[in-house]
Amino acid sequence: MRLKDKVVLITGGAAGIGKATAIRFLEEGARVAICDVDQKAGRATVQELGSGIDFQQVNVADRQSVQAWVEDVLAKHGKIDVLVNNAGILRDSLLVKLKKGELVKQMSETDFDLVISVNLKGVFNCTRAVAPEMVRRQSGVILNATSVVGMDGNMGQTNYVATKAGVIGMTKVWARELGAFNIRVNAVAPGFTETEILASMPPKIIAAMKAKTPLGRLGQPRDIANAYVFLSSEEACFISGAVLRVDGGIVIGT
Repeated sequence: MRLKDKVVLITGGAAGIGKATAIRFLEEGARVAICDVDQKAGRATVQELGSGIDFQQVNVADRQSVQAWVEDVLAKHGKIDVLVNNAGILRDSLLVKLKKGELVKQMSETDFDLVISVNLKGVFNCTRAVAPEMVRRQSGVILNATSVVGMDGNMGQTNYVATKAGVIGMTKVWARELGAFNIRVNAVAPGFTETEILASMPPKIIAAMKAKTPLGRLGQPRDIANAYVFLSSEEACFISGAVLRVDGGIVIGT
């Protein structure tokens, strides 16, 4: 019960790492508010996890939607102790794809802009909405989901890598700006993690991911959730501006 009665916001909390994070915070005694664009999955998560958790349908790329969610949480709970910026999407494509020397495909501007709007602007929107309340209370923890590819790069992910590298930069800026108000800001960088997205990938791709991971397995959502819990606790009270890799020792090759 390290986080008893703490009020925690988790974006993208209806599935995968977000749902696992909600479960772990509930286990530690927190009161949890999740948001997600998937209303059906959000309601199912609340029904599954029971008391102590609320859900609201929110598109994190929509500033007004985010602000309304934050105000609703404050009206119900009176405070926000932790924000976990977990929501994110993929729209993978090579920058350029050639066949017999001819250009056959490029990453579309639409896919680039969509990933930026959710993965990068969404983190900005949610933190911007929550930070004034944390400043007033002189207390808070902000945790941002980046990725090992945000540090190492990865083929076919120009848009995704750009957002995750940007999140690392914002994390370091906010740690400096908000530290004077006793607000800690950190990022967590998962490696290949066994979520719903990976479940649809071919077995040979999954095998290659495991082969690149020295511990010989994919990460589990709970592995990442444990990192969020640690960074939210008093055990991490002097950690800010850090990027914690939770990746099984992975080395991403070319």
